Amino acid sequence: MNRLLLCVMTIIAVFGSCPAWGDGAGPAWQQLDREDQRALRPFRERWEGLSPEKRERLRQGAERWRQMTPEERGAARDRFRKWRDLPPGERDAIRKRSDEFRHLPPGEQEKIRERYKWYKSLPPEQRRSLREKWQQMSPEQRHGLLGRFRSSPAGSRRNFPGRQRESGKGLGR
Repeated sequence: MNRLLLCVMTIIAVFGSCPAWGDGAGPAWQQLDREDQRALRPFRERWEGLSPEKRERLRQGAERWRQMTPEERGAARDRFRKWRDLPPGERDAIRKRSDEFRHLPPGEQEKIRERYKWYKSLPPEQRRSLREKWQQMSPEQRHGLLGRFRSSPAGSRRNFPGRQRESGKGLGR
């Protein structure tokens, strides 16, 4: 059971952007189908106290979990282990960025997703080089670069370095 809970939470952390449920109240426990109730059983006692957005993210996470292959579930478990091993301050920073991302307009979210896909498609050596350049920049330089990319057209992403974690490690490691 703990393993399932950990995986559901990983899915939520990774796929955090979800619309709210219907009328804004979030699904009541009784409205969940049997499979969702089974997957979300650890949340039953506190379900009604969760925000509508959190209920919907949990429900959608449980649905995605059921649709995953065994390999995808294993990868999700691995991601959760890495998440669990992060220092609390770093997890808080990631949660904050995730919340900020969820509040961006859909078009801006899509731009960020596209840029991340582009970054992940780079060879490891090129990602490493970009991370090193990013880490050598001052906070002002980073802010300026991110502002430029935020407003730039899709074709001018050649040097986008991705986002740095507070620990100083870049993405893609």
